[in-house]
Amino acid sequence: MGSAAALRELQRELETKANDLSKLQKDIGKNHQVRKKYTIQLGENELVLKELGLLNEGANVYKLIGPVLVKQDLAEANANVRKRIEYISAELKRLDATLQDLEEKQNSKKEAIFKVQQRIQSLQAGKAKA
Repeated sequence: MGSAAALRELQRELETKANDLSKLQKDIGKNHQVRKKYTIQLGENELVLKELGLLNEGANVYKLIGPVLVKQDLAEANANVRKRIEYISAELKRLDATLQDLEEKQNSKKEAIFKVQQRIQSLQAGKAKA
C-alpha cells in the first residue's frame, strides 16, 4: 500500500513539473514573438537611417504624427531614428538574456521530469516483481 501512495505522489509531482514546463515553453514562445517584432522594427529603422543618410542637408523631412505630416529637421530625424535603434537593440539584448534564462529553466525542468519518470518506472518495476 505504501508503494501505491508513493507512486501517486510521484505522478502528482510529475504532473506539476509538466505543467511548469508547459508554462515555460509558452513564455519562450512569447519571447520569440516579441523578439521577431523588435528584429523587424530594427531592420526598418536601419533602413530609414540609411535613407536619411542619402539626403542633402537642406532636404525636407516629414514625420507622420497621427493623420498629419509634420516637417522635421534632418538632424532631429537622424537623432530620433538613432535613439530608436539604440532602444530596440537594448530591448533585443534584454530579450536574449531572458530567453537564455528561460531555456536554462526549461532544461532543468526536463531533467527533473526525467528523474521523476525514472523513479516511477523503478517503483513500477519493483511492484511488478512483487
